[in-house]
Amino acid sequence: MTSDTELAHRYAAALPSFLHPLYAEPISIDHGEGSYVFDVEGNRYLDFFGGVLTTMIGHAEPSVVAAVQQQAAKVMHTSTLYLNEPMIAFAEEVARVSGINDARVFFLPSGSEANDAALLLATIYNGSNQVLAMRNSYHGRTFSTQAITAQRSWSSTSHSGLHVSYVHGGYRLRSPFRHLDDDAYTNACVDDLVQLIDMATTGDVAAMIAEPIQGVGGFVVPPDGFFGAMGKVLSEHGILFISDEVQTGWGRTGEHFWGYEAHGIVPDMLTFAKGVGNGITLAGVVARAEIFDRIKALQFSTFGGNPLSVAAGRATLARVLQDDLQGNALAMGRRLANALAPAVESYDWVAEMRGRGLMLALEFVHPGSIEPDAARGAAVMEACKDRGLLIGKGGLYGNVVRVTPMLNVTANEIDEGAEALLGALAAVGA
Repeated sequence: MTSDTELAHRYAAALPSFLHPLYAEPISIDHGEGSYVFDVEGNRYLDFFGGVLTTMIGHAEPSVVAAVQQQAAKVMHTSTLYLNEPMIAFAEEVARVSGINDARVFFLPSGSEANDAALLLATIYNGSNQVLAMRNSYHGRTFSTQAITAQRSWSSTSHSGLHVSYVHGGYRLRSPFRHLDDDAYTNACVDDLVQLIDMATTGDVAAMIAEPIQGVGGFVVPPDGFFGAMGKVLSEHGILFISDEVQTGWGRTGEHFWGYEAHGIVPDMLTFAKGVGNGITLAGVVARAEIFDRIKALQFSTFGGNPLSVAAGRATLARVLQDDLQGNALAMGRRLANALAPAVESYDWVAEMRGRGLMLALEFVHPGSIEPDAARGAAVMEACKDRGLLIGKGGLYGNVVRVTPMLNVTANEIDEGAEALLGALAAVGA
């Protein structure tokens, strides 16, 4: 029987050295069922990371499996060059829930490509290569999205055809404005935006791109209304607002279907990916028709709108809407946060617990300071794995753990995960 150790050796020999599996002793995922996964050695884990928020409504979810199987028996690939009813129907459905007027949808295979396409649209629309992004952001691994990623550990190159300026965002713990209340904090960041446009750009900025809740940055949540306030400045300058909903989309925040809805603003464009296909590669850009219409060159996407992908996407969206999984995300997110709060508050090496809905993060620091403690974060992850719980990591300094259960997670599963996480915190704090 193949073992995790054998697979780890083969992984290192066959894949690039810049790829690193989680954990000191990496584990495999052989198959899954609902909120659980199993490795090749038969060990079971409660999956509270979902392959980086990508398995949204459970492993081997019957409705998604059936939709993919039925489509696979018909045709598995067409590209956007042909009319395909599932692709068209899914575009109609996404446009309806997007909140964007006169919306059009361009499907792509990944979030990086979706953000890349949004940047292409914005720079063409405004005839400028100047872009605003948020500090502590992450938007992908492509050449252009690396340019708008403001985390050194995730930045592969400084070379870019874009001129990028970084705005103060929602990461208050390490902000010079952290002592301010919500309204004053927002106003300070808006003042910074105004000054940045005046001092660091020529004024004709193409777009500002932002995650409503920063994902890789450690589930950083700005005050409600934050981007609405910034949007007023953007509008005055004709700057487009792109909402990167790759991790917040499809109801994960519980309070809203899209993250932007917490801010009293409708973006000019939004991007989506990860969980929308419940594990199948699927992403896209939603924008007003007049923005898409600025592109006159021939365009198509080989794998965007792939029939298999959109079959999975339609089935996933149907489950989210019909079963009110957004509501479940809100209720189960509160249940998890309430279970963790007393213990978290007792540890002086947990700087804060933050997030919204089923996006929960803990940031670890050295006691009595905000100096990041990445070793503590790694130890908590390992201790969770030892207790049969899979979580993720993130944060600018790798000192944040991220907890993202399935949107249809049950109360019993939340309680099981909370018990494992509390046990891990106690073990690491002992």
